[in-house]
Order: sequence, then structure tokens, then C-alpha cells
Amino acid sequence: MFPPFIVAITIIFLLCFLVKPTPLTLINDNNYKLNIKLTTIYSLLFLFSILIVFRIIPYQLGLLVVFISLLILDRKALKQVNYPLLLTFCAFFVFSGNIARIESVNSFFSNILPKNTLLFGIISCQLISNVPSAVLLSHFTTDYQSLLLAVNIGGCGTLIASLASLITFTEFRKHNPSETKSYLIKFTVLNYLFVIILYLISIFIIK
Repeated sequence: MFPPFIVAITIIFLLCFLVKPTPLTLINDNNYKLNIKLTTIYSLLFLFSILIVFRIIPYQLGLLVVFISLLILDRKALKQVNYPLLLTFCAFFVFSGNIARIESVNSFFSNILPKNTLLFGIISCQLISNVPSAVLLSHFTTDYQSLLLAVNIGGCGTLIASLASLITFTEFRKHNPSETKSYLIKFTVLNYLFVIILYLISIFIIK
């Protein structure tokens, strides 16, 4: 991942010169006080969540503990969750976890993925996002070097290629609803620029 990382950082650095230097208005809130209690609780819940990811703690128990903790200590946080976005990605994961069990789909991926894991991995990310794609495609290839590159590069491209892109777009649309079309055009052009360049770089890495 190091060569494409360096290339991506270099492109981002160069593109920053094209950004109009608009002054930012910063508001200093000297009266702000850190809520030590909530900060400590959220830190502990974060560590708890990491243990769930590494399967040290069962996810059923983890979900229950996190939900009850928020319900008691910070109920407002539960109201601020973007549930449609969350459910969308849950659907992607359920889809990617179950589609591999369909015989025709299994046969299709088993035949096509070994031919070019990098390219078809990137294409898959454009349709069902990069992390669900990693879950799905890992059943059909042992070329994990290509798959790793594919799901990282595949995070660029369409809006749904990465959860981060969807979150960014949601926040931008909330604050700049009149500029949504312009944002989508620039986002798409720049993202596919990254996809094409990083794909070409990765071909030489794999060879």
C-alpha cells in the first residue's frame, strides 16, 4: 500500500493549490468546558467496541452495553445518529454476506475474479462499497495483495464506494444545499482521476 499511498498524498497536495484561498472565520469559545465524565465514558465504550471488532467480546453483548450506556448517560446522542445511512450499510453487509451463497453468483465470481482481482474488486466497490466488497470477494480469491489494493483504491469513485464519502456528502448537502450538483460533479471527476491513476500504479506493483 505504500507506493499508492505516496502517489495519492502527492496528488492531494498538488490539488490543494487549486483551492481558492477563502479566509475562514474562527469563533473562540473560551467558555467551553470539556465534559470529563462523558469523555471518559465514550473512551471506554470505544475501547469496548475495539474488543468487539477483534471478537474478544461477543457483539450481542457489546451492542447491548453500548446502547444501554447511551440510553442512560447521553440519550441525545441516539437521536443524532443518521439511521438511514446506517441501515443502508447494514443492507450492504447483509447483501454481501448472503449473495455468495447463491450458486450462480458463486460460480460467476469464482470464474471472473481470478482473471483480474484488482480490476473487478475496484468495480465491486463502486456498487456495494469497499468494506462489504472485501467481505464478499474474500470468498473467491486467495490473491489478497490485489484484493487489498482493490478495496482501498475502490473507496474512491462513486458516492457509495466509501462510507466516508457518503457522510461527507450528507454534511455538505446539509450546509450547502444549493451547491449539491456542483459538488457531485467535482467529486466524481476527482475521484475517478484517483481511481485511474492508482489503478495504473497498482498494476506495476502486482507485476
